[in-house]
Amino acid sequence: MAGQHHPKDHWTQEAYSTSASFVPQLATAIVQWLDPQPDDIILDLGCGDGALTLKLKQSSASVTGVDSSANLVISAKKAYGSTVGLSFHVHDCRQLDRWVNFQEGAYTKVFSNAALHWILKDPGTRASVLQNTYTLLKPGGTFAFEMGGAGNCAEVHAALMAALVHQGVSIQDARELCPWFFPSENMMRRNLQDVGFTVERTEVEYRPTKLTAEEGGGIEGWVRLMGAQFLDALSSESKKEAAIEEVCELLKTVITHDEDGSMFLGYVRLRVLARKPA
Repeated sequence: MAGQHHPKDHWTQEAYSTSASFVPQLATAIVQWLDPQPDDIILDLGCGDGALTLKLKQSSASVTGVDSSANLVISAKKAYGSTVGLSFHVHDCRQLDRWVNFQEGAYTKVFSNAALHWILKDPGTRASVLQNTYTLLKPGGTFAFEMGGAGNCAEVHAALMAALVHQGVSIQDARELCPWFFPSENMMRRNLQDVGFTVERTEVEYRPTKLTAEEGGGIEGWVRLMGAQFLDALSSESKKEAAIEEVCELLKTVITHDEDGSMFLGYVRLRVLARKPA
């Protein structure tokens, strides 16, 4: 799911479903934490292709999905736009206060799955994203989210940085190209408390996640989609392809299960339930 604007919109429904279809399928726990009720008015930050947003609507009064990827929002509208009480909007979630629909106390609950590690990457807007989320909630409203936690997908993160260095990018530049923010449980708790939230529940889960096996997916598809910002730093298509090949070859023996050839990445999931005091 895309949470913030990038130089290019790499996100497409086809690439997402081919390389990351497991993301909404593995969101059962955080949806349970959200506990959508028939009278809830919910905001979904980084809604992506809308599949999970639709699921939330089935248990609530209305759900509004926001994502910076025009490609994914177009797909969401095409697939689910006729559903009553469900709407999708293109907007940079780092600047919610500039959204035309920004209104204090408009939502009973705010939800986000697998998007905040993109949205909160920029330290300059991190606090304002959380503050704006707090403002959007009604008093007593809850903010339930799941994101990458500290150490998430460390093997592919390291491999991507190494591949860039081998293509002439400095190690410092490779570090700065990382598009993700993977905080610890304690750091995220402090950040939320700083803007006024009461943190009711947190959880960190190490969850090795099986990559898709279909053509265009797997580790190569994951790297092309999730690692696009790293790869865009390379000056030619040949260097980009060489970097992708190196990452895939380097990781092959690390992430492959010998018994059946399936590949798993070391996902670390951080789940949080926070409340705006009544």
